[in-house]
Amino acid sequence: MLLNSRALALLLALSISTITTLFLSLVPEVETKELVITALLSFSSDYLLTYIILEFLFFKEIREIYGALDKLNKRDYLLVDKKPIKKSFKPFTKVNQELKSYVKVKQEEIEKLKKLEVFRREFVADVSHELKTPIFAAQGFVHTLLDGAIADKSVRMKFLKKAAKSLDRLDVLVQDLMTISHMETGAIKMHFEDFDLVELVDEVIDQLENKAGKRGIKLIYKKGVNQSVRVHGDPQRIYQVMINLVSNAIESIKKKNGQVEINIRENQNDVTISIRDDGRGIPPEDINRIFERFYRVEKSRSREKGGTGLGLAIVKHILEGHGSNVEVSSTIKQGSIFSFKLKKGKLLNN
Repeated sequence: MLLNSRALALLLALSISTITTLFLSLVPEVETKELVITALLSFSSDYLLTYIILEFLFFKEIREIYGALDKLNKRDYLLVDKKPIKKSFKPFTKVNQELKSYVKVKQEEIEKLKKLEVFRREFVADVSHELKTPIFAAQGFVHTLLDGAIADKSVRMKFLKKAAKSLDRLDVLVQDLMTISHMETGAIKMHFEDFDLVELVDEVIDQLENKAGKRGIKLIYKKGVNQSVRVHGDPQRIYQVMINLVSNAIESIKKKNGQVEINIRENQNDVTISIRDDGRGIPPEDINRIFERFYRVEKSRSREKGGTGLGLAIVKHILEGHGSNVEVSSTIKQGSIFSFKLKKGKLLNN
């Protein structure tokens, strides 16, 4: 910027003092000494006043605008001033604040894109790893059969069953990936209705009772005082949530004679559903990450024995779609409690 506030103030003060002095010199009674004093006073006062006005009302704001524009040109979106826009009597302040606000938005967008890029890379790596395990397993069994093992009937059936099991797991993984992808993009819509939560929990217990029994685990269901509890939500999705949470609770118990307790508690406006287990518990540093896709508390656990690693992520998305969230409390070697709330439904007319 070739012209600054000092130079412009100097020119204006000199011009004003010169005009004032020339004008006074036309008066006969004014002496030379008085003209000199008038010129000096006029020059100094005009200079100070003009400099202050130009510097703080115009040039300071203009310099900040140029600085912001320079950052935009250099794609440097880091801001020092992130204060909210305030009203000001300065003519360029609002323009400057609006520009900074624009730069701040761009900065937030770039930070979000960077996080998404990191997330994308991690997600691709996780998906590749998860898909590789069942594909390589099935591929190995099939190639072994093709290399001659197919002639042995016992080996043939054994390997075919193992290959089918790997492909079944691959199918479950792909289905879970499609489900969570559709939920994130909004392709899957919730179908809300009033339904009996007690009946739904009975169905979940019927579905998982055999699995729990094989592991020596007892499923306990506390219905409370009411035999019917009506809630508002998508019954198919809530069933999916319950299956995931109860299955995880069963998997977390390694000891014999363990138990998983399902509890329903009615509140004034909603219903609290909790699933308690006496399993291994979750370390405090892992609790905030267990709802991430493919995150496993036990890093060394075989993927053949575990699920797809997407169950809790799906649970999170479903409950967010119901305006709810999962609360988790856990103690190592004592167990965990997963709980969430659903809005009450309308009672059926007798």
